[in-house]
Amino acid sequence: MTAPADSGFERRLGVFQATTINMTQMCGIGPFVTIPAMISTMEGPQAMFGWLVGALIVLADGLVWAELGASMPGAGGTYLYLREAFQYRTGRLMPFLFVWSAVLFIPLIMSTGVIGLVQYAGYLWPSLVHGSGLSTGGHVLAIAVVAVVVGALYRRIGDIGLLTTVFFVVMLISVLGVILAAFTHFHSDLAFAYPHDAGSKFFHGLGAGLVIAVYDYLGYNTAAYLGAEVRRPGRVIPRAIIFSILGIMALYFLFQVGILGVIPWEKTQESSSFASLVLERTWGKGAAQVFTVGIIITAFASVFAGLLGGSRVPYNAARDKLFLPWFARLHPRLRFPTFGLYAMGVITAVGSLFTLTDVISMLTAVFVLVQSVAQIVALTVLRRRQPDLPRPYRMWLYPLPSLVALAGWIYIYKSAGTRPILLSLGWLAAGVVAYLVWARVERIWPFGPKEVREHFAEPGGAEPQAA
Repeated sequence: MTAPADSGFERRLGVFQATTINMTQMCGIGPFVTIPAMISTMEGPQAMFGWLVGALIVLADGLVWAELGASMPGAGGTYLYLREAFQYRTGRLMPFLFVWSAVLFIPLIMSTGVIGLVQYAGYLWPSLVHGSGLSTGGHVLAIAVVAVVVGALYRRIGDIGLLTTVFFVVMLISVLGVILAAFTHFHSDLAFAYPHDAGSKFFHGLGAGLVIAVYDYLGYNTAAYLGAEVRRPGRVIPRAIIFSILGIMALYFLFQVGILGVIPWEKTQESSSFASLVLERTWGKGAAQVFTVGIIITAFASVFAGLLGGSRVPYNAARDKLFLPWFARLHPRLRFPTFGLYAMGVITAVGSLFTLTDVISMLTAVFVLVQSVAQIVALTVLRRRQPDLPRPYRMWLYPLPSLVALAGWIYIYKSAGTRPILLSLGWLAAGVVAYLVWARVERIWPFGPKEVREHFAEPGGAEPQAA
């Protein structure tokens, strides 16, 4: 289906391109920089099974995204779903809080990609890395990378689709190259050298490990953010989400096992560019340097794909006069939201100045409540409130995946740590205050009547399209 409100965009993305955008954003630099933290958290090679548990949670959540994205394809994804579901009781509060949170957590996700890019560039130019963080030169490079990404996104969506395909190929070559190098020199006695208390350590570190694992899977929803630019979204969005999660799950598991079969897990957790170290030990220094360039390009691609989707998130909120009007501006010729791209680019650059672990914990705590948990509730509300909403895809085994995803997100939120939780609650409280000020000015609920409109279920609100 196609929402008229999105007529300013061009629908150019098919299943392959949407899947590659998802997978490019999902993989990115994540596993290249977080595997040491995963191993350290779970205290041994049993960390490999943390990826499988994380995949179960995101696959269940992916089915939530699939139904909502197929039913309400439009720019911004979650904003539309929360707007439709929560308008009956709390007016526009929930969609406002989502956009308020998204303009922080989406750029923070991109910041981790930038930080990881500079860490691997530090393998080639050691002066970029200082101890466990980046040097002054590293921070300068990080800001320059963000500027280049914003410049690369300054084009039509059709051209971007082709560019992401190229990035996807580079990402696959980089990941598969490390996996192949590892398995050609694989030692099972290293990979499966579990400590005697591996089981207890696994469950003890599972919460913190899932924070890392789920961070590495983030991006499976990027196609839903681009719903206004996807052809036949009822068919494309669910397939892109499911295919990308299953594909990345397989890559991550093989990646983790292969690494552990080359480098003792005690040493892996000490390296900030362990993939380059694996390549150096197996195929030599020259191959390590070549593949490190590929890893850097992969990190760049993840930031590129993330800002591509993220810049679309505030668009509909601004058009609904629920957010700053600048975010509703489309480039007159290239048809993309210019201010959204610039704003998120600036926040990404600022986020790159902090440490990787701090950024991951903060962004995880910020998005869980207002996006993940609220969206699961939204799916249930919409099934009851809008039974006639066209649903080209309906969640398999409903409501079981919703319950699995809900339990997983609550557990992950609790495991993020006290400081990130308090900061996320503070940001949420500030968002409520900002909404009340905005509502007072615009005279909307709770200072005015609720405006209930079922945009996608009303006759003429959307045009059905083959699923």
